[in-house]
Amino acid sequence: MSEENENKHKEMRKTEKKKKKHESEKEEEKEKESKEAEAKSSAQAQVMNNPKKKRKLVFPFGNYKNYYGYRIGPGREVEEDPRIKVLKKEWFEGKDCLDIGCNSGIITIQIAKKYKCKSILGLDIDSGLIEDAFWYLRKVVKMESAQKKQASDSNVTAVQEVNRSEKCSNLSNESNKGSSHDSSGERDLSDIVSFRRENFVQSRHPPDKYYDTILCLSVTKWIHLNWGDDGLITLFSKIWRLLQPGGIFVLEPQPWESYEKNRRVSETTASNYRSIMFRPERFQEILLYKIGFRKVEDVTSELSGTRTGFDRPIFAFYK
Repeated sequence: MSEENENKHKEMRKTEKKKKKHESEKEEEKEKESKEAEAKSSAQAQVMNNPKKKRKLVFPFGNYKNYYGYRIGPGREVEEDPRIKVLKKEWFEGKDCLDIGCNSGIITIQIAKKYKCKSILGLDIDSGLIEDAFWYLRKVVKMESAQKKQASDSNVTAVQEVNRSEKCSNLSNESNKGSSHDSSGERDLSDIVSFRRENFVQSRHPPDKYYDTILCLSVTKWIHLNWGDDGLITLFSKIWRLLQPGGIFVLEPQPWESYEKNRRVSETTASNYRSIMFRPERFQEILLYKIGFRKVEDVTSELSGTRTGFDRPIFAFYK
């Protein structure tokens, strides 16, 4: 009887431990969300509390609206991003890819279109930007669908004219078969590209997928300012773990001068800025000797057409 009671007590203790662990995880999640909200409100409060300053929007995570308008030029957002030209086709073609800090998803979609990814997922901390990314994806899919229909209609017309002039049914059948085969081999962009709101550094979701190529373009500064050196190392370590053997990590870090300009967007960023030890010039050393990447390739020399202030280095690290 005493043994039975002992077993019951053990089960109760286990259940109690699980319950406490679950409650603790929920509390941590709430605390994270609270800190993110605090950072936003703190940054905006700084502007509102100074009536002499002209009120402007503050983006403590670098979650700028119309970012590609700043980067490429107003009204030119739909043009190809200059960074696309230095990326290599073999990094993406038929590969599973991840874009961390995708903003409104424009470069994510451009990479999928140009380099024929098997899949590409864009992550961003801002739910509003993720909504914009889905809107832009729907727009591109509609445009492509209209173009395909127009091309298909033109092909049908051309085939009909050939049939009428040559009266050759065999030629007609072969042409139709060829046309059908071409269109059936193409995948819809909405089957390739997806987006998700996620704080990559603080997310504790177990990986549901591993990737051949991971991009982190002009994002490190904002992670560094908001979560310090620990956040940066967490970012690099998680990327390493999510990459397939032989995978590629494409990194575009912002220079230290850029940190100085943005250090006061919130109390958190101002505090972290003062304690940062790992400046951008040390990133290569950290990724090669601490994280474990086997080699790095600098593809910056081929970059052209960027606006002043956005001429940043681009590196490819090989796992």
